[in-house]
Amino acid sequence: MFEGKRVAVVVPAYNEELLVADMLRGIPDFVDRIVVVDDHSTDATAERARAVGDPRVRVLVHERNGGVGAAIVTGYEQCRDEEIDVTCVMAADNQMDPAELADLVAPVARGDVEYAKANRLFSGEAWALIPHARYLGNAVLSLLTKIASGYWHVADSQAGYTAISLGALQRLDLDRVYRRYGFPNDLLVHLNVVDARVRDVPSRPIYGIGEQSGIKISRVAPRIAWLLFKGFWWRMKEKYVIRDFHPLVFFYALGALMTAIGVVLGVVVACSRVFLGNAITTPTIVLVALLLISGTQFTLFAMWFDQEANKELR
Repeated sequence: MFEGKRVAVVVPAYNEELLVADMLRGIPDFVDRIVVVDDHSTDATAERARAVGDPRVRVLVHERNGGVGAAIVTGYEQCRDEEIDVTCVMAADNQMDPAELADLVAPVARGDVEYAKANRLFSGEAWALIPHARYLGNAVLSLLTKIASGYWHVADSQAGYTAISLGALQRLDLDRVYRRYGFPNDLLVHLNVVDARVRDVPSRPIYGIGEQSGIKISRVAPRIAWLLFKGFWWRMKEKYVIRDFHPLVFFYALGALMTAIGVVLGVVVACSRVFLGNAITTPTIVLVALLLISGTQFTLFAMWFDQEANKELR
């Protein structure tokens, strides 16, 4: 227990037979339950987890591969059913320092926040330790996640080292959360809709310990960007239209509409000039510029309103 609160760690695992045992042995003694979710591995991940012999460990095995998000949701549901006060997530590849677990658990256990997540970008070591392509991809996805989720004060959106309260788990509709690599991004969107307070906790990046990643940023980034685009408009509808009306939805809608019209008109005019030789008139240039400037202003005002509306969720 941690300050009188029961703590669990969910370990999503897929083909991690080489590292899962060492990872489990490093989990601190204050953790009451460890739920290893084997996402239909093709190696001995489940057997290696059971062989650790820790009575806190329970191994759940998926009948088919569902993705890292699906594994985490299975663990979340188990801990929610057991009414665990604080449920954490640690990857099976031993890239999350167990010494930092108490820092994540503390603000949740004390009721300061309902979701604490690691932020590896706080460290000055991040650029040197994290592969540069992954670092830059993470930075772009973090920016998009800020806009989509409304948590403008958090970064390192891909960090999976987290802690969540029982109350937040009970309010979330876990059936609607995306189940694959974009899970932490989509979860932040859903947490914002249920008004969960979220905080970043500094974390040390760990690489080069034998971990193997099958993730290609060039392949997953567009998919997550599309997921965030849909999640953004879903959050606008759920939070600012259905649950409580806020005029910022008009600013976002007008900003998107005017920017889109300005871009389309600009492309049409440019193509007309290049391919048909038509002259571009001054009024047309002014119209395109006004549309783009107005669209940008409406969008920036909407972002500012969104930041103000979510100040209490820190």
